[in-house]
Amino acid sequence: QVWDSFGRALYSSQPHEYPITSIAWALDGELFAVGSFNTLRLCDKTGWSYALEKPNTGSIFTISWSIDGTQLAGACGNGHVIFAHVVEQHWEWKNFEITLIKRRTMKVHNVINDAVDFLEFRDRVIKASLNYGYLVVSTSLQCYVFSTKNWNTPLIFDLKEGTVSLILQAERHFLLVDGGGLYLYSYEGRLISSPKYPGMRTDILNAQTVSLSNDTLAVKDKADEKVIFIFEALSGKPLGDGKPLTHKTEIVEIALDQKGLTNERKIAFIDKNRDLFITSVKRFGKEQKIVKIGTMVQSLAWNDTCNILCGIQDSRFTVWYYPNTVYVDKDLLPKTLYEKDASEFSKNAQIVSFVGNQITIRRADGSLVHLHISPYPAILHGHIGASRWQDGVRLCRFVKDQTLWACLAAMAVANNDMTTAEIAYAAIGEIDKVQYINSIKDLPSRESRMAHMLLFSGNTQEAETLLLQSGLVYQAIQVNINLYNWERALDLAVKHRTHVDTVLAYRQKFLQDFGKKETNQRFLQYAEGLEVDWNKIKAKIEMEIAKERERAAASPAVRT
Repeated sequence: QVWDSFGRALYSSQPHEYPITSIAWALDGELFAVGSFNTLRLCDKTGWSYALEKPNTGSIFTISWSIDGTQLAGACGNGHVIFAHVVEQHWEWKNFEITLIKRRTMKVHNVINDAVDFLEFRDRVIKASLNYGYLVVSTSLQCYVFSTKNWNTPLIFDLKEGTVSLILQAERHFLLVDGGGLYLYSYEGRLISSPKYPGMRTDILNAQTVSLSNDTLAVKDKADEKVIFIFEALSGKPLGDGKPLTHKTEIVEIALDQKGLTNERKIAFIDKNRDLFITSVKRFGKEQKIVKIGTMVQSLAWNDTCNILCGIQDSRFTVWYYPNTVYVDKDLLPKTLYEKDASEFSKNAQIVSFVGNQITIRRADGSLVHLHISPYPAILHGHIGASRWQDGVRLCRFVKDQTLWACLAAMAVANNDMTTAEIAYAAIGEIDKVQYINSIKDLPSRESRMAHMLLFSGNTQEAETLLLQSGLVYQAIQVNINLYNWERALDLAVKHRTHVDTVLAYRQKFLQDFGKKETNQRFLQYAEGLEVDWNKIKAKIEMEIAKERERAAASPAVRT
């Protein structure tokens, strides 16, 4: 039986023919070996069996792995010592299949033209990774970097120390993890950085606890499992204000998105309650919102070409076509999802890769399942990334899919493109939002329009700050009045010595409409001896709007 670190059962095998006499984990925790009478079995960490050998050795009483996890030794009942080497490891990416056929030989098969290449190495192969058009192979002493365009001339450099326990790839560079630390290399073999954090232990890091993108590296802390350290890839320094990301419960798996701008980089993570969260990694000053976007999630992966996220949720397979929606219009998120029944994947399935529009899932019995999703959301991401809004609208009209329109609406709001947002919200029948966007387009100044877009996304504090910084004090007060933040509206009016009567007038009208009396001492205090004259107030408001119009006309800002 196999359990995870929280005591949850992952796997339970059928009874074996003979009693099990030994069991041992490989040091990286990816494999374990099981010994029995005339039996040696190699198993994945989730329990299913890779290989079964039947040596004529009697019972295998003890198994010991080499430090690099490529071979093991077993003490046998007949007095012999058995040695075994792990081969036939398999890597796939797009049209390439690579197999480790011997300890020092790899076979490369291009399935499109059926071409076969053999790669020979001086020492035994320990780890390999195939992604983003490169094969990175580490042997006991060297690292080889092959381009999938040319298998004959690898780039080779010597390794500093220790045995590589993990290789992670991003589009521009790759990460090697060994006993000595974390090393980030370019595909030209140049050492870019070597991030460090307090209490660093590299021997326990794996693909679930480390994540790499073009500009960011994230590592889950083992000492405190609620903490994620986030580094700038190029310098190896902690990102933002240097503080790690802290969650309220222990984190199980982390993943950085791969595309888009550095200041919009997002990290998704699953905690021990199996809830899926997303947050931004650029963390200057104020705390970024950590938003929950899924429950009962057991595995997740970001797409390699655009920021689409997929995950296995309890009995459903879910794709978040535009996870950023939670920051611009939370109500829209359910409309940007694709869901499919996941009962065919059985319990504890894991996502292996998400390349292009193909997702590879490994079921609990070790078999692989390939899923295809619609290519249109990725095309839409491409159009919007290049600011081709007209092409995005055309694509949505051609496909006639509500999910795609919902993604376009969220993307348009995130990029402050009011015209596209209006078209997209109209297409999904969100009439109230169309009317609000129309009212935003009629506002006189660019600052007001941006502030109301922030309000639209639920960022009231940012909207108020923007208006105050732009000197639009009355508009900031009016925003708080509209949101019934009476205390804040009065604070602003008193602080800036303007429109105190406006706040009191709207407050009185609000209480009269509900047949209530004023009980708040501050409002009673300011209302003493102050006469509310609606004609005066309306004249003042009109003057403020006229002033804003004049300012907007004088400044060269272009209307969006």
